[in-house]
Amino acid sequence: MNTIDTLDVEISVVLGSAVMPIHQLLRMGRGAVIELDTGQDDQVLLLANNIPVAMAEVVVNGDKIAVEIKEILKRVAA
Repeated sequence: MNTIDTLDVEISVVLGSAVMPIHQLLRMGRGAVIELDTGQDDQVLLLANNIPVAMAEVVVNGDKIAVEIKEILKRVAA
């Protein structure tokens, strides 16, 4: 096994974003709902170590939330 094959990669998913005034954020408490700019059927961004790598759809897998990869993003040269 190659050494690189043993490295862990942190996978995260960006569901959407929202912009709001700070005073509104500070007034929020438990149970507050923040509406995101993403629709129920929109694809979400999959990150590997905070680098965008794919677009995916959110799916329910048993009692877990999962993502199904729909498109691999092209790498941008640094």
